[in-house]
Amino acid sequence: MKLAMFLTLFPMLGFGMDRLAALSMIETGNNDRMVGAAGEISRYQILKKVWHSVTNSTRYTDPVTARAVTVQLLDRRVQSFRATYHRDPTNTEFYGLWNAPGQVLGRRVSRTVAERCRRYSNLCESNPFPDNNAGIQLASAN
Repeated sequence: MKLAMFLTLFPMLGFGMDRLAALSMIETGNNDRMVGAAGEISRYQILKKVWHSVTNSTRYTDPVTARAVTVQLLDRRVQSFRATYHRDPTNTEFYGLWNAPGQVLGRRVSRTVAERCRRYSNLCESNPFPDNNAGIQLASAN
């Protein structure tokens, strides 16, 4: 089964994911060694220059390091979102902040990004016991 089809069916099967698990699944299918077309690294597909804005580590395939880098990057982006919109992002907006933060913060999201955000949101929202910030320490809204 193709990954896109699996990602579409996964929520319908009654499963849901926390935000980071869904992010890793939609970006690489949890493949720590995946390298994207633009050189993105880790299971979360982070550009090296963005990765190195957080750490000097080159442990791109280490899931613990990748998670720590991702949490810091997302925290920065969520803080910017809160400063702009005065609220926390929905699951759809959260993925947009990951995939195309300039579009989300600029209030103009392309159709391609919007479709990716929808698929991501579906992975998160099907959980009967949602904890959308599971494992993520975000800055306070104040």
